[in-house]
Amino acid sequence: MGIEFTEASPDRVVATMPVEGNTQPFGLLHGGASCVLAESLGSVGAALHGQTVDRPVAVGVDINATHHKAVRAGRVTGVATPAHRGRTMTTYEVVITDERGDRVCTARITCLLRPA
Repeated sequence: MGIEFTEASPDRVVATMPVEGNTQPFGLLHGGASCVLAESLGSVGAALHGQTVDRPVAVGVDINATHHKAVRAGRVTGVATPAHRGRTMTTYEVVITDERGDRVCTARITCLLRPA
């Protein structure tokens, strides 16, 4: 997938991913690739928060995504911010943008937090 993390904390997780190699047959960024990026970001944020409540194992239980715009080349950037951080469950909103800063996808991922 080529995902590269540039920032990671319970409050904000940022990563980039190349479009090349993550396309569907028409040459557009695959929606599933956007979901992989979103789940990666949200899961990292959830696990980092989980460490603060003695439940560091994050297990994804729900993800949804709205694809707003097609991308054919370059890199996309995902930014995950918490919508809810509890003791047993977290939800992160993930906004994925293209190199021009246009929103490509909005996703939401919910993770169950489990003890180690």
